Amino acid sequence: MLATLIPFFDKDMKVRAYSLFSQKENSLLNPPIFGTSSATGLAEIEGLDIVRNIGIDTLSLGTDVLIPVNHIAIFSDLESQCEGLTGRLVLLFDKSIENTEAYRKRLTDLKQKGFKLAIMKLPVNELEQNKELLTLMDYIILDYKKVDVSKAKIYFGHLYPNLTICVGNIDSQEIFDQLKDDDSFQFFEGNFYRIPINKGETEVSPLKINYLELMNIVNDVDFELTKAADVIGRDTALVVELLKMVNHIAINSEVTSIRHAAAILGQRELKKWINTVITKELCADRPNEVARTSMLRAKFMECLAPVFGLGTKASEVFLMGLFSILDIILDMPMEEALKKVNVTKEISDALVYRKGELANIYSFVISYESADWQEISRQLIVLNVDTNTIYQAYTETMCWYKSMFFEN
Repeated sequence: MLATLIPFFDKDMKVRAYSLFSQKENSLLNPPIFGTSSATGLAEIEGLDIVRNIGIDTLSLGTDVLIPVNHIAIFSDLESQCEGLTGRLVLLFDKSIENTEAYRKRLTDLKQKGFKLAIMKLPVNELEQNKELLTLMDYIILDYKKVDVSKAKIYFGHLYPNLTICVGNIDSQEIFDQLKDDDSFQFFEGNFYRIPINKGETEVSPLKINYLELMNIVNDVDFELTKAADVIGRDTALVVELLKMVNHIAINSEVTSIRHAAAILGQRELKKWINTVITKELCADRPNEVARTSMLRAKFMECLAPVFGLGTKASEVFLMGLFSILDIILDMPMEEALKKVNVTKEISDALVYRKGELANIYSFVISYESADWQEISRQLIVLNVDTNTIYQAYTETMCWYKSMFFEN
């Protein structure tokens, strides 16, 4: 099993929904899954346990989660499978759904039970014959590369004014900027928010300078705990977070000072905590998804390190994951951004030049979060690793994220 959650943004770059992308097996080893596969398991919603593992409340407040449902699973006991998630789940269908009385009756029943409905990959030449289905939908997803959205907005706006139009597969910030000011389109999805920064301001705000100074301290090979503690003491928010972390791992320990708290954590844990928390703080003026992506990449890379023969460098790949969007956080090219922090040449080579021993795991995670299952399948054959190993690592990542930021 392979699965990931991909965000949908509104025009203000606020995350408004997530879409679950999954694949059951390695597509290169089991090509029939794209066509005449067995119906075994088709009555189940693939990847739903990812939503349960991370906890739907850990996703951005008020967001919906679009879950693909095939034309067979629609008649299964979806109510039981989705128990406890109904209010925020959107059942996502494609062109395989049929405009028949049986399907329309089932869809109506699901809506009455609190589910929202969405449809994607519906060919333009089949819109008219599916009018009854479209009237039941809450969302429609249009592929920017395959549909003329300027014409589509007129069609849907006239016939289905209550339908939320989502534009997907947007590759560039320029395209997003063109679309976002059109009130016909509500949500947007694509790689545009991951595009590296190639220009812009290179000045760093005073608060960020303090954070970067702290990162530079702890990323030295043998840093002084007292020096790190003194910099932490300049920021009340960091002090509070530090004390919460110490209380979490050292129950009943009386902390007498910030230096004492740092000593309780020790060098290794303090370094990891600082890099994680400060990256989150650096993302405070960015879309929430930037911080989430940074954290998930870091942990996912750490979990995958043994698979790539990097078990002894798990801490280094964790740090690489955190800094993999430093260009977006600091609004400057990656090469310039990495000069602001004290990272190894291996991390810099991977993030700037896509070369070196850390480059493969970085490339793998980027492909995974984009749901490029064909590329992932190819790399798994090279690594001689099955999909379950990767899925377990991703599940562990989600559980870590939940415990780190949403559990007291």
